Amino acid sequence: MIYPSARSHPQLVIDERAAAVWAAQMNTIVFHPWPSRAENSDNPDQLRIDLDPQPGTDFDDAVPAAIELRKVLEEAGLNAFIKTSGNRGLHVFAPIEPVREFLDVRHAVIAAARELERRMPDAVTTAWWKEERGEKVFVDFNQANRDRTIAGAYSPRALAHAPVSCPIGWEELESADPKNFTVLTVPERLKTVGDPWASFHEKPGTIDKLLDWWQRDLDSGLGELPFPPDYPKMPGEPSRVQPSRAKKDK
Repeated sequence: MIYPSARSHPQLVIDERAAAVWAAQMNTIVFHPWPSRAENSDNPDQLRIDLDPQPGTDFDDAVPAAIELRKVLEEAGLNAFIKTSGNRGLHVFAPIEPVREFLDVRHAVIAAARELERRMPDAVTTAWWKEERGEKVFVDFNQANRDRTIAGAYSPRALAHAPVSCPIGWEELESADPKNFTVLTVPERLKTVGDPWASFHEKPGTIDKLLDWWQRDLDSGLGELPFPPDYPKMPGEPSRVQPSRAKKDK
């Protein structure tokens, strides 16, 4: 697989239990699956939004942002699922038809993120530069780019208490404590509670409405947002110089 950064690396396709066991015995702790299938790797079948609490905020601050984000996605015709990140954040996913390439999905995520920011301006930010985020929950739109991945559902995280990035039901969210989902507790949870994501792929949606919002924002003067630093300069992208340094250079 060749990445936008021009790096290349073979990809492991885990299509049987033995492959996962092999990866684990090769010291894989966190599994980072792509949002697309091996047979159609250019077109994601998942829209993923990472809610990342910034310094001064925590998991409890991400909860109301996730609840409002669910409403945003529902208005766009998407059925949202949620899981803990395994640390302080939350990951909101929506199944989509695999008919759009990564840049379109990125723009759909940005459109949803901007709409969420409009509704919760004091709590949520899309500011790429850390110095501009403040004590808010950052909607990490760059996780939607090709070759960017998020810890998979039920993946352990490399932290001392062995937490798991755990799917939960929306009705569980406000009382959830991510520290309670670990490699020791999640197997029993699956036996008793079941898998809240069991129906994940039953009704995939489209990002058409979100792309309408993206175009609406373009027409009103909001443009592209910065890409990760290892990407080539992308069309319409603003400067990648952090604002404080740009002012100093001037």
